[in-house]
Amino acid sequence: MQTTSAADIEAVLDESGPDYEEFSYEAATGGTRADVYMVTLVYQGNEYEVVVKFEPPGDDRFAVEPKLHEYVADRTEIPIPRILVFKQEPERSVPPYFVTERVRGDNLADQYGAMDQSHWERVIEQVGSIMGDLHSEIAFEAFGRLMLYDDRITIRNWRGNWREYFGDLTRSHIDRLGGTPFEGMQSRARDAIEETLPLVPEDGMPRLVHDDMQPTNLLCMLDEPDPITAVLDWQDTLAAHRDYQLAQSEFLYIDSTFDDPQVCERLREQLYEGYRTHVEFDPGEAYERCKPIYQLSTLLWRMTGFDDAFAEDDLGRARAEFQYRQQFDRLLAELPR
Repeated sequence: MQTTSAADIEAVLDESGPDYEEFSYEAATGGTRADVYMVTLVYQGNEYEVVVKFEPPGDDRFAVEPKLHEYVADRTEIPIPRILVFKQEPERSVPPYFVTERVRGDNLADQYGAMDQSHWERVIEQVGSIMGDLHSEIAFEAFGRLMLYDDRITIRNWRGNWREYFGDLTRSHIDRLGGTPFEGMQSRARDAIEETLPLVPEDGMPRLVHDDMQPTNLLCMLDEPDPITAVLDWQDTLAAHRDYQLAQSEFLYIDSTFDDPQVCERLREQLYEGYRTHVEFDPGEAYERCKPIYQLSTLLWRMTGFDDAFAEDDLGRARAEFQYRQQFDRLLAELPR
């Protein structure tokens, strides 16, 4: 991550044009890879809040995220922050950046301790509804990661075959385990994916998939009827098979959080019900067969970001590593044979 100073924030505010008398800022918490800062401006005694996000070093896809904010907002009812400013080529000596409105709510992952059953049911049902809204309104002609070309959303290295694209995506996760605490699991992961990959369908309608829709990227007001107030971090967005994101969400919000099978099944139905408000869905044999394969890929992706998510002396690091290893063994045992 780059080092951002008060001078960088000041340069953005001066270039972007908002009037202010003074400002303060703090780094955002959560799962983002970019430098993101919560900025408070003071003007005529009143405080105004915005969010500034800088391009990470080496990221040639940064421009697609502000474009997607507009694209998704125009086609769905998904809560997404409004883009106020986007500068791909800033006049000041700062990286490319965009500024968004500050949305009410706190990171969902930070609120787990305050959540009861009703909170979980409403959050997970809304997660399902958000996915259904995405999948019902936006489709593409091929599979791949989204990028911007001539100010248009396009697909990089597109594939017409979902199995081929998913295989390449998952192999890239496995390759990136090198140098992590999970390096020794690469061989088992590779064997498991290659053995089960023929079960993944080749065909399907490519849908818009937010490939980083984990709890750290949701803002929530738990006591609201629709608790999710914003879906953040759209830089990792794919044209992918819808079942991939459904299975991924089951893993991120249900199977990796709860142990009680009855609780899991009840929340799973909430997820499906939310999804069905926009799209017909029956979790039949084909979906159930592929679900652990997609979830294993999701876990491998989470493992690749382990060192960034946990400091060396973080007490939660040892717990998370143990949990990831348990989840890995469980998913390998659940893979279709």
